[in-house]
Amino acid sequence: MLSPDLDTVRLFVHALAAAVWVGGQITLAGLVPTLRRAAPEALTPIARAFAKLAWPAFVVLVVTGAWNLAAVEVGSNSTSYQVTVLVKVLVSAAAGAATAVHSVGRSRAAIALGGAIGLLSSLAAMFLGLLLQRGG
Repeated sequence: MLSPDLDTVRLFVHALAAAVWVGGQITLAGLVPTLRRAAPEALTPIARAFAKLAWPAFVVLVVTGAWNLAAVEVGSNSTSYQVTVLVKVLVSAAAGAATAVHSVGRSRAAIALGGAIGLLSSLAAMFLGLLLQRGG
């Protein structure tokens, strides 16, 4: 059996936080239409409960993402790798910002657009992270 090291732990924690952040958004997106019909009064408490899990996971993503950048010495990789890192950082920031708009928005447009952009940019960040694991 292969032995785990600190890099393995770092990547595992990052992937686990991504699973909570992205997987939770996908799960809620699937549940909201049913909840809206069956128990509309439950939407707000459920969203708040999810936020108590999701936002700490996002913080873990930011911290382990910075740790990932420090560990791979981005400057010593190819230009295409560096550009991919930059795009991932920008898309990750967009995910956090859009999801924050979704969380605090009051209009239907803010809630809908924030949620949609937050999920799509979170998925893009996850894809780019996997692409970066292939190496530069």
